[in-house]
Amino acid sequence: MILSKKAGESFTVMNELVLPNDTNTLNNLMGGRLLHWMDIAAAISAQKHSNHIVVTVSVDNVSFKQAVKLGDVITISAKVTRAFSTSMEVRLEVWAENIPSGVKAKSNEAYYTFVALDASGKVVKVPEVIPETEEEHHLFASALRRRQLRLILAGKMKPKDATELKALFSDDD
Repeated sequence: MILSKKAGESFTVMNELVLPNDTNTLNNLMGGRLLHWMDIAAAISAQKHSNHIVVTVSVDNVSFKQAVKLGDVITISAKVTRAFSTSMEVRLEVWAENIPSGVKAKSNEAYYTFVALDASGKVVKVPEVIPETEEEHHLFASALRRRQLRLILAGKMKPKDATELKALFSDDD
C-alpha cells in the first residue's frame, strides 16, 4: 500500500483552445466553461495522487484576474498541495496565451478539494503528500489554514477550534 507520494507526482497540465462555443457575446471565455476545465484538470491530479476515482467536494477562492479571449490557448496546471485523511487539496493556475502575439498572462487561480472513492462509492484514505521544494513546503503548510477556513464556512468546524487560523491573528510574538 502506498502511504505517501512526492508532491510532483500528481502534477497535471492541460491545454485548451478557446473556440466560439466557449465564449460569451464579448468573445471572452465563459467563466463556467473555465471552471469545468479546471475541475477536470484538478480531478486528474487528485486521481493520480490517490489512484482512485475522485469527486469534487469544494471549490474556493477562484479569482478571475484577466479575461481570456477567443482564440487564446489556456494552460491549466493542477497539483495536489496536501492530503488529509480522505481529502486532497489541489491548487490550480490558469495561463492564457495569444499565440500570434506571444503574450502570455496568468488569468486565474483556485483551490479545489476532492475525496477519493472506492469501487462501491465509499470514501477511502489517500496517501500523504511529501513536499520537496520550498514552494511545495509553503503550500503544504498553508493548506491546513485553508482547510480550516473551508470547514468553518461550511459549518463543519467552530472558529474557536481553528488553531492554525487563530495563530495568524495572535498577538503573541
